[in-house]
Amino acid sequence: MSLLTNVMDHSLDDGYAEAAARKKSEGAVGMPRTLSAKLGLAAGLVLAALVVTVGAAQARVAAPVVAKERQELIDRIDRETEKADKLEGTVDTLRGDVSARQREALNQSGGGDQAELVGILSGAAEVHGPGVKLVVNDAKEATTGGDGDPRETSGFSDTGRVRDRDMQRVVNGLWESGAEAISINGQRLTALSAIRAAGDAILVDNKPLVPPYAVLAVGAGERLSTRFQNSADGLYLNALQENYGIRTSISTVDDLRLPAAPSVIVRTAQPITEKGTS
Repeated sequence: MSLLTNVMDHSLDDGYAEAAARKKSEGAVGMPRTLSAKLGLAAGLVLAALVVTVGAAQARVAAPVVAKERQELIDRIDRETEKADKLEGTVDTLRGDVSARQREALNQSGGGDQAELVGILSGAAEVHGPGVKLVVNDAKEATTGGDGDPRETSGFSDTGRVRDRDMQRVVNGLWESGAEAISINGQRLTALSAIRAAGDAILVDNKPLVPPYAVLAVGAGERLSTRFQNSADGLYLNALQENYGIRTSISTVDDLRLPAAPSVIVRTAQPITEKGTS
């Protein structure tokens, strides 16, 4: 106890106190007294002021240049965005023209109704109708893994994240439950669509998607919702929610609008033409 009391009473070593008292008595504290010391202090203050002034001047000179470059970049982005919008409008116009010509040609040969059905099922035509909206999102506490460094992740290492195979099961379950057309985050699915993973991202037809994943499925509303939730894939999604915190919600919508797929190109398959018999 005496040692603790001594430490508490003498927290500052006696030697420090004696040195401070000695300097004070000798006049070592306060402003410098000699001319050389005063000149040194003045030179230091002038140098510090010069550095601050030069830095402020450089920042003021560079500010307009940085602002100009930033504005040029913004203007470039706006121009490119406008060009992309115009091109997208042109594509929609040409797609509509092609569809109209196809319908006209098929109507002349008596296959118009079949062509519309093929366009809907293939994803080549824009569609609308009743259906369900299914939103799938990562768990609230989900992380990128590897202490937050994407380079240290090993693809969906966090079990609280939605994976590509989860979305595959969701889509296949909706098809099996009677969906007639499906899109994910505005990306229309076709018979050639692929859902894959690249690092920590989910790709649909090589286009990365960002959670939450909004899955729109055109079909018989309530019946489609009930059949999916009671299916093996719907129960699988429910298990992800209960066991890993994956967030999901499903609702019926009176009128959904799904865009056409950007391109539906078959490069290798060829139709079989029946040869007439003599």
